[in-house]
Amino acid sequence: MPFDLGIPTRVLSEAWDADGAPHYEIVICSLDGAPVRTNAGFSISVDHDRSALAGADTVVIATQEPSAAMLANGSADPLVVEVLRSLPPSTRVVSTCTSAFVLAAAGLLDGRAATTHWTLTDRFAALFPSVEVRPDVLFVDAGRVLTSAGAAAGIDLFVHIVRSDHGAAVANDAARRCVVAPWRDGGQAQFIAHPTPPESSLGTGPTRAWALGRLHLPLTLAELASHAAMGKRTFSRRFVAEVGVTPLQWLIAQRVDRARTLLESSDLPVERIATEAGFGSATLLRQHMHAIMGITPQHYRRTFQAPDAVPAP
Repeated sequence: MPFDLGIPTRVLSEAWDADGAPHYEIVICSLDGAPVRTNAGFSISVDHDRSALAGADTVVIATQEPSAAMLANGSADPLVVEVLRSLPPSTRVVSTCTSAFVLAAAGLLDGRAATTHWTLTDRFAALFPSVEVRPDVLFVDAGRVLTSAGAAAGIDLFVHIVRSDHGAAVANDAARRCVVAPWRDGGQAQFIAHPTPPESSLGTGPTRAWALGRLHLPLTLAELASHAAMGKRTFSRRFVAEVGVTPLQWLIAQRVDRARTLLESSDLPVERIATEAGFGSATLLRQHMHAIMGITPQHYRRTFQAPDAVPAP
């Protein structure tokens, strides 16, 4: 993915010392020195082959789209695995987005925390149970090995690398020259879509549909179970089996999603949005939104509000 390949070269090339000399020498290589086909309809010519890795302090694996075989069984190109495993223990290794799959296939993430694009974190965790998968963060610094979430999260990671290597002042200046924030609040959770499980005429489906129309009301487990004509224990057990979370967890998540929609599409005050979503107070909305998404309602609105948001009445 050419965008992702451009991230480390762009950010690291903007890290300078006080005299304007670059802190990093950046070399692009392929395993055999041949051009690399991108997913954007063109190829990239490189000047080096894998011999360039021998003198590298940091090796960055640009984003590789996982192949069908990798998604099926976690396998990777044997030559790539061999090269990664042969890197000296002192070499820092960095992946962007789904290249975490390549590092995991080579065993470099065993026993470490890591992240990847949020759409594939569940599959990643299933394929590589020895990796501590963190789906909600923008990047993970696990010491020798660092991983980032999808696409632009690589920018956050490389600004972090500059900050770790050369301090906040150098990183902030590099971020300014790249016209990006030196630090983003919240993590990947603010971008994750949380679809409602498909409804059904059986089980708890009708009650979930009923509750979605009454999120502004103080719904209780007893009321939900009564609507489903079940006892509370039976309802809770059936709900978890069908949805994967408890009724209370689901209700909070739906209320947060309702609040997200109102923050994006209206100018309603946060206190009013909290009431419309069923939290009753802005304080509770802030607590639950921060717990689920790592971000406040005000920050979410500044980031995602549509230009044509409906003015508050």
